[in-house]
Amino acid sequence: MNNTYTSLVKQTFHFPQEGFDQNDEGYLEYNGLDLKSLIDKYGTPLKLTYLPKIGMQINKAKLLFEQAFKRHKYEGEYFYCYCTKSSHFSFIVEEALKHNVHLETSYAYDIEIINRLYQRRKINKETYIICNGYKQKNYTSRIAKLINSGFKNVIPILDNIEELTAYKRSVKQPFRLGIRVAAEEEPNFPFYTSRLGIRAKDILEFYVDDIEGYEDKFQLKMLHIFLNKGIKDDIYYWSELNKIINLYCQLKKICPELDSINIGGGFPIKHSLGFEYDYQFMINEIVSNIKKACKKAKVPMPNIYTEFGSFTVGESMAHIYSVVGQKIQNDRECWYMIDSSFITTLPDTWGIGEKFLMLPINKWDNEYHRVVLGGITCDSHDYYDSEEHINEVFLPKLKSNNPDDVDNKEPLYVGFFHTGAYQDQISGYGGIKHCLIPSPKHVIVEADKNGKLVDWVYAKEQTAQSMLKILGYL
Repeated sequence: MNNTYTSLVKQTFHFPQEGFDQNDEGYLEYNGLDLKSLIDKYGTPLKLTYLPKIGMQINKAKLLFEQAFKRHKYEGEYFYCYCTKSSHFSFIVEEALKHNVHLETSYAYDIEIINRLYQRRKINKETYIICNGYKQKNYTSRIAKLINSGFKNVIPILDNIEELTAYKRSVKQPFRLGIRVAAEEEPNFPFYTSRLGIRAKDILEFYVDDIEGYEDKFQLKMLHIFLNKGIKDDIYYWSELNKIINLYCQLKKICPELDSINIGGGFPIKHSLGFEYDYQFMINEIVSNIKKACKKAKVPMPNIYTEFGSFTVGESMAHIYSVVGQKIQNDRECWYMIDSSFITTLPDTWGIGEKFLMLPINKWDNEYHRVVLGGITCDSHDYYDSEEHINEVFLPKLKSNNPDDVDNKEPLYVGFFHTGAYQDQISGYGGIKHCLIPSPKHVIVEADKNGKLVDWVYAKEQTAQSMLKILGYL
């Protein structure tokens, strides 16, 4: 019986597959990148961002919506917005903007990024800026300044009824706005209704009392909804989506300026080689549902906006570690200790039990066994012990049965892939980490003007001196 890691993967999944293959030397390749050469050049732990993947994802979604619009003869337009909170880094946002996208913000400081992007000529005053979130004065005042400075397509999404008052006071010219519709939470959620947005039953009255009749000052353009669960083919999603579609149809009859539905984000990304999701089917069904409801209500079909964050940037990043030690703690548990921490580099694995696509870079011809991956903090929760498709982790043994195998002299390298969304934002980039574990070196791979891939260091591994300075010792 063949018990190599290669045989395990090929018996379990279709392999190779998009984004993952092995080269002639047996090392894993990621989007065609020679990971071993990057490890040899930069060492581990290593954060790797592959920028071309961002454009691939954007263009994939645009094409799928285009095909759905053609199939259903849909009469609205599609607008792709990038959700900046997924990753605020300039190299991420600017890469997304190369593919003709718009932007969604969630806090006051996002507006400073918008101003800087405009100064760099990465956006213009025609770019749609969708402003979400519960807004304090420092946020609403920045939004107002943006509108007053001539940005034509800034759309503040009202999270509560009182928010409109701030714009009435400070915006000096006509503007458009949106309303976030509070979604009902799933039955297993601790709360019945999302804390974000305005209750659906209150919106019609709010429009009549506070928006209708003020068309010369502000107009309702957009209804917005977002579900924490994401865009999934189940009763819950279709029920919530149809709620906002029906509300649009009701409002459209008395609000001719309303012309858009924003379905937020929520497209899943691959966290396992066994990942299956029919993007085209879901987009077709969304477009079909909206068209059918509008035809029945005899109102024009709205433009459709999305705010894809994880889908845009998630699959563009990988974290690579070395196994620096093995510990046999009892008859059942074999620990592989990595040269970093899951808590500090992949906080979603610790905070919400997120599973990422995990594969070894090398030693695929070795026998495999069940292991638990452990970080080097002193926290007992700094571990990774299951994958999305199975409640276990299997990795190659550190040494083959052949004592003369040159591969035995090399450590096992383990990669966690599609880690590009939220991990830096949640853990905090730089700064102080648990047990003073340093942030890894961050390497960017991008295409130059001639299409050739080049790699460069965005951030070096964090030093002791930088932490001591923050802590007040220097």
